Amino acid sequence: MSHRFPTALVAAGLGLAALAPAALAQNVTGNAAAGKEKNSMCIGCHGIVGYRTAYPEVYPVPMIGGQQAAYIISALKEYKSGARWHPSMRAIADSLSEQDMADLAAYFSQVKR
Repeated sequence: MSHRFPTALVAAGLGLAALAPAALAQNVTGNAAAGKEKNSMCIGCHGIVGYRTAYPEVYPVPMIGGQQAAYIISALKEYKSGARWHPSMRAIADSLSEQDMADLAAYFSQVKR
């Protein structure tokens, strides 16, 4: 009896499993009004002109109003995945769904600097 069929079947299954996260990724459209309702966790730092954070080191917090939506979503995803590191941002991004990220990005992209 040949073992090629079960091996090929397992390999195909693993290949499909590897694609599952991409297939499950939501195709979402941001809603600026919903983002405005969700921005309380952002505005405390990103809404203060000249604000500097003291943890984990002192640096100026960027203003995100007027930033491109795609950039905001990308940054939030990178914080969530750990590709970017800041303890507060990691915790906040980890709590956001893809819809939350899209809504916040839609809102902040329309806010004037």
